[in-house]
Amino acid sequence: MAALMGPQTQGMLQEGATESKGENARMASFVGALAIADLVKSTLGPKGMDKILQSMGRGQEVTVTNDGATILKSVYLDNPAAKVLQDISKVQDDEVGDGTTSVVVLAGELLREAEQLIAQKVHPMTIIAGFREAEAVAKAELAGAAFSHAEHPETFRKDLLNIAKTTLSSKILTADKEHFAELAVEAISRLKGSGNLDAIHLIKKTGGALKDSFLDEGFILDKKIGVGQPKRITDAKVLIANTPMDTDKIKIYGARVRVDSMAKVGEIEAAEKEKMREKCQKIIKHGINCFINRQLIYNFPEEIFADAGS
Repeated sequence: MAALMGPQTQGMLQEGATESKGENARMASFVGALAIADLVKSTLGPKGMDKILQSMGRGQEVTVTNDGATILKSVYLDNPAAKVLQDISKVQDDEVGDGTTSVVVLAGELLREAEQLIAQKVHPMTIIAGFREAEAVAKAELAGAAFSHAEHPETFRKDLLNIAKTTLSSKILTADKEHFAELAVEAISRLKGSGNLDAIHLIKKTGGALKDSFLDEGFILDKKIGVGQPKRITDAKVLIANTPMDTDKIKIYGARVRVDSMAKVGEIEAAEKEKMREKCQKIIKHGINCFINRQLIYNFPEEIFADAGS
């Protein structure tokens, strides 16, 4: 039976593939994981250094960053243990949005200690049991040291500001962390404890300085104002829709129109325009003075709305 296993295993591997077993496979996993941890360790903290990443693609784009998640996304890995650390960083980034470098460095240091224990012939399951006991002790210590100033709004706000500044200290915003910490805390305070971060809408605009960023009271919609429409409306009555507003023109593509003369084409265009006019009048009859449409509003309906003051 043992003699038959060798050829069968070799037949399952692709050409050029290698097979590692036992101690060699374990050591290869340690080396790959520790290499990834050492790669991002120097980027940790406010004194962390940036990494220069060059793409292997045709454009060979160059990226300068100290963000652990970005670095690990950009690095090609073929070591299984290193890929596990990469996945840990991704999960941390998706769930929390920060601490991607810290979680990889912590996991790397645990593996470094585990490597020494493995060398002393300690069984891996014993090491895992020790790690789980240490996790329970650490959680208990953190729970005992935790405190909250939620009953004192001013002190609680200072705590939130300090947390925000700490998070921003290692980011590109570190020069303006005071400004962005205020924005972040104010935005979170408006949620009134709901924790629904989807209620915070970010709109990015090119140009200007970082300090030009602001938090607006209300809702901002990134839409272009129509020609001849008022730039400011007080006590607006808004209608939001997702409807085609381009039927004043014949859609040639995807349709076949047979006519005897150009006059017939003009009649079809006039009928399409009349349909659009009726549609616009139905919208105006709702008594609105602001119409927002997801689809493009063409010139003819735009003129009708402008004449009606909508």
